Amino acid sequence: MEWLATLAAPVGQTLIRWPMLYIFANASHILALAMLIGASVLLDLRLLGGLSRLPLIETTQVLSRVAALALGATIFTGLLLFSVRPLEYAANTAFLIKIGLVLVGTLNAIALHASRHWVGMHRGAPPSLAIRLAACASLVIWIATLLAGRWIGFL
Repeated sequence: MEWLATLAAPVGQTLIRWPMLYIFANASHILALAMLIGASVLLDLRLLGGLSRLPLIETTQVLSRVAALALGATIFTGLLLFSVRPLEYAANTAFLIKIGLVLVGTLNAIALHASRHWVGMHRGAPPSLAIRLAACASLVIWIATLLAGRWIGFL
């Protein structure tokens, strides 16, 4: 595990020496996470039949892109924050759960977007049971990710 600390040291030391950079990275992480959770929840609710006044195809296209960009920003800023205390985070159960959930949530989204059900929906079919199940899983996964992230500071 020492290799992890060595790898993260230059970025982590910079954030420690320049507290305003750490504050900016932390605030950016929270903003990106809010965008990710917000876009995902709205997308999932639309796929489940809620928010029916919003056009399905346009809404899924826009919110999928927002969620993908927000996920990228969340991962980038999360790596910055991780670099400050990599060994502590790597030993934190809540952090490991959070990372696992991010991976599962990302794989769920990739699988959904690559599925024939997604393609069919974008050709005019209503959201299938598979799409609705993926949306339910997404809601649970991303909310659990948020809770695991909050739990990190308490372990």
